[in-house]
Amino acid sequence: MVLDVVIDDTSVTIQIVKPFKPDLDAIIAQIKRFAFSKQTDVAALDIRGLIPRMINGIAGCERGCPANAQGLVSSGYKDFDVQYVEGGILTARITTRDGSLLYLKMFPDF
Repeated sequence: MVLDVVIDDTSVTIQIVKPFKPDLDAIIAQIKRFAFSKQTDVAALDIRGLIPRMINGIAGCERGCPANAQGLVSSGYKDFDVQYVEGGILTARITTRDGSLLYLKMFPDF
């Protein structure tokens, strides 16, 4: 599974090697380092809560794909604008306190 993190016009790609046991601390640390390098503060955003839901939306297809992804899109998550893109891709975007656009795009591994 792959997570692209975009802040304004710059991105970083994070590999999620074990989607059913993701190292959330490492993923969040990479996102925070990237945000810091872009002088953006993401501390107030619940990215830690969003990432597992995105993973389950893509990898957790126990009710048929993209049922879980569509469920996340329907219910939403906090102030994130969550969307499903054909091919099993989930996106989430939000504007940070400092006005930067944070865009997360998660891709399946198939």
